[in-house]
Amino acid sequence: MTRQPDRYSLVADIGGTNTRVALAEGLDIVHGTVRRYRNAEYPGLETVLREYLESEDDVDCAGACVAVAGPVRNGVGQLTNLDWRIDTDTLARATQAETVSILNDLQAQGFALEHLKPESLQTVIPMPDAVPDATRLVVGAGTGFNSATVYHTRKGRIVPPAEAGHANMPIRNEADLRLAKFVETAHGFPGIEDVLAGRGLERIYAWLGHEQGAVREVRAKEIMEALAEGSDPRAEETARVYVRLLGSVVGNLALTMLPFGGIYLIGGVATAFAPYLERFGFDDAFRDKGRFAGFMQNFGVSVVSDDYAALVGCASHLCEVIEHEADF
Repeated sequence: MTRQPDRYSLVADIGGTNTRVALAEGLDIVHGTVRRYRNAEYPGLETVLREYLESEDDVDCAGACVAVAGPVRNGVGQLTNLDWRIDTDTLARATQAETVSILNDLQAQGFALEHLKPESLQTVIPMPDAVPDATRLVVGAGTGFNSATVYHTRKGRIVPPAEAGHANMPIRNEADLRLAKFVETAHGFPGIEDVLAGRGLERIYAWLGHEQGAVREVRAKEIMEALAEGSDPRAEETARVYVRLLGSVVGNLALTMLPFGGIYLIGGVATAFAPYLERFGFDDAFRDKGRFAGFMQNFGVSVVSDDYAALVGCASHLCEVIEHEADF
């Protein structure tokens, strides 16, 4: 199908395992253009994008924006869990787009927030009244763990990148300390991502086995299946520890960023745990801040189930960039 030049933008969500690419017309993802690629089958993003554009009749895109699961600095993105380096020159060469941008994946989720449909949000802690331009926070738990804060200013939205998953995991009691010491044997540091990303489930499960003198390694998918079936008490205890740590970390981020506009949990692990957050005490762990426990009532928490949110966020960011360029 021949597409009109400069009518569309290319957007991509690059994870540690898969890359999704689509065309966007303004803020709208074009129906039927979303394609998924397994990263292990390609040497880099440029090859993926060239193959994608060829499948779309080499459409002439006005802009291109990609969301990267890793740190982005000075227009260069480096995936945390994959040896891919992505820069604006490569993105421009691969897409021939006039305007290009690279975001951290949580930044893209932040740009998508105001475009989410109500049915894609599941309330965990009810949202108190807030002004429309209040600061918001996105927290991602999936292959990795990270957060991004969304600020509304007179010049538009600002979503600074972060690498929150590589800060120290919280230690609230003696058991947490033992877990931290167990986790740090992997690479010398007990980071938040080491217990709250997908592999974190596996490490918590292994640690509980170590505590009980019956070590057994189980994949995260199997842990979640056993939890759903009620067939493994250790899987349930793993979930209980996970939810408590998640609530503690998200509470810490809330106090740091003051997101009175709401906190939004995204990512495969966060979505999988949505049915269990109330059962295993997320709310209590979130509010467990001593004399500031009452203050924590200022923050609402929701789980986002929109699988295309990062793509929409890329499209939204591009619209703002192109509009800003047109003003000069």
